[in-house]
Amino acid sequence: MGNIFRPNLCVNKVSDLNFSELYEKGFRYALLDFDNTLAPDHYTEPIEYSYEMVSRMKNAGFSLCLVSNAKSERSAKIAKMLDIPCISYAHKPSPSGVLKAMDMIGAAKENTLMIGDQLFTDMAAGNRAGVYTILVERYSKKEVFYVVLKRFPEWILRKICRF
Repeated sequence: MGNIFRPNLCVNKVSDLNFSELYEKGFRYALLDFDNTLAPDHYTEPIEYSYEMVSRMKNAGFSLCLVSNAKSERSAKIAKMLDIPCISYAHKPSPSGVLKAMDMIGAAKENTLMIGDQLFTDMAAGNRAGVYTILVERYSKKEVFYVVLKRFPEWILRKICRF
């Protein structure tokens, strides 16, 4: 059961990733969560960090897609500002949104990364879709109530499974 939630790699933040090195390993596509991965939870537009990370990934040669469970208007606006495509209402932990994003940008499982901050949504969806998953620590501790409820079970799972 823990394997569906187990990331392939854990880092503190997106900026800790060496995108040139990941590119050299054959990865060409990155699917990105937004809330608490590239910006604080429920922001309505990108912050400087969001733009910087997207720029770094693009400069390393990656094609990107935002994969968000958020409402389509907010996700679409954020993606447009970041100049990347978007899948809204991704239904994570279902792999359907990840697979749609891959189809949209022409990605294959073998050369795609899923980067996010939640085990029960981002890692589960990415793993179920068969892509390489990267867990980042949440950008901010301030989160909406229903996300806060998931953090304690995630913490327990991480301690038990040692990731």
